[in-house]
Amino acid sequence: MKHSNFKFLLGLLVLITLNISCSSADVAPPPADTTVGPLSPSPSTLNLDNVMVNTESVSKSFTVSVTNVSTDISVTAPTYFKVSTDNVTFASSQNIPVANFASGSLVIYVKFAPTELGFKNGNITISSGTLSEKTVAVAGTGIPRVYNYPTFTNVAAAFGTGLSQSNTQTFTLHNDNSNIQKIYAYIKLRCPSAGCNAWDVFANVKVKDPSSNEWYEIARYITPYGKNNAQVDRGFKVDVTDFKSLLSGTVELRSFVEVWGSDGWVVSVDFDFIEGTPDYPYYAISRLIQYNDNSLEGVIYGENASAFDLTKSVQIPANALATNLRTIITGWGHATPNDPDGRPCAEWCFRTHNVKINGSNTFSHYLGPIGCASNLVQPQSGNWSPDRAGWCPGMAVPIRTDNFSSSLAGQSLNYEYAFQPWVNDLASTNANIHAYYAISSFVVVKSNTPIVKPTVTE
Repeated sequence: MKHSNFKFLLGLLVLITLNISCSSADVAPPPADTTVGPLSPSPSTLNLDNVMVNTESVSKSFTVSVTNVSTDISVTAPTYFKVSTDNVTFASSQNIPVANFASGSLVIYVKFAPTELGFKNGNITISSGTLSEKTVAVAGTGIPRVYNYPTFTNVAAAFGTGLSQSNTQTFTLHNDNSNIQKIYAYIKLRCPSAGCNAWDVFANVKVKDPSSNEWYEIARYITPYGKNNAQVDRGFKVDVTDFKSLLSGTVELRSFVEVWGSDGWVVSVDFDFIEGTPDYPYYAISRLIQYNDNSLEGVIYGENASAFDLTKSVQIPANALATNLRTIITGWGHATPNDPDGRPCAEWCFRTHNVKINGSNTFSHYLGPIGCASNLVQPQSGNWSPDRAGWCPGMAVPIRTDNFSSSLAGQSLNYEYAFQPWVNDLASTNANIHAYYAISSFVVVKSNTPIVKPTVTE
């Protein structure tokens, strides 16, 4: 009986063991997590900021963490963006082998490469087989491409033995300006070791016209009283696009500051050439009048001005599609009689001058307040805040642009600059009893085809 019980128990044990083994073989392992692939990339948004068209941004990155991935991972960028796994080779998409994720994460680098202007955005997609897709939002703004050309760099302008108020040098600028939309000059003033000169003085930058060897004034500014212009980020900014036909290739430039001390100024000038669609690809420019070697070489105001030729005959090229005048003017002197508000001429007296075309008043220039007290370069060491007649110490002098309503193509016209009537009584108690207007005026023509400069005759 005991033996039979033993055999029964042994058989039962074998049966249980077999059942357990069979059950283990028949039960499938738990399913893999097919809903979790590349985990939330970090960060989930990237702003690539402002990038010049046809260039690439510096790279930014995000990290992808992975779980239960058994197939290669695809990373695809939207239009205007590129991705990389090594921060060297960038493309619109990357296929990343599973082996690259052995550590459980991978850094993806992103660049913005706009080919057109404006705000661009989209999503970088990250996918692997049937796993859920993840995204990283990217954005950037395409801005015009800018070519920067330094010219004068920390050149001294001072007066005295071995010193000079002017500096002339030759530079190489942008070679082809047909696709340049704007050109800006930036003028930076620094103080020499002895400190900046105490006075607000006339200063300008000129370019040589190789066809006439004449110097054309492209920018004028007034120095601050005894202070640099570091409060203006890159210095005084002047639009010099009208001179794009001369600011090309090898050019000769002259910097001048009418300073009368050995301390003087340290001057730097650089140019931004901004790529884009210009109003017209071809420009040409001619001088109408220039009396601007310095403040006291301007036209004498209120006296016999017969020594100054303010009338010209102008022939406009036949293919001109647009024509404009460009004038810079500043008044100097404390001549009398004062205006009823006590303002002497021509630094302080508010005036309206006329540009006559074919004998008719066509354009007017008001030389009045331009807000000296709100000057960014402040406080200055002298009398900087009261309003002058159309200019301020420590500022660029305004450009006065007059656009004709038609192109005037092939036409001849008569030009005259007419000052508002006033008579100097020569009774000023100042050492200099005269009033002056330092002035330059040019005629600019534009076209879709190469164009010659206007012909100006006396």
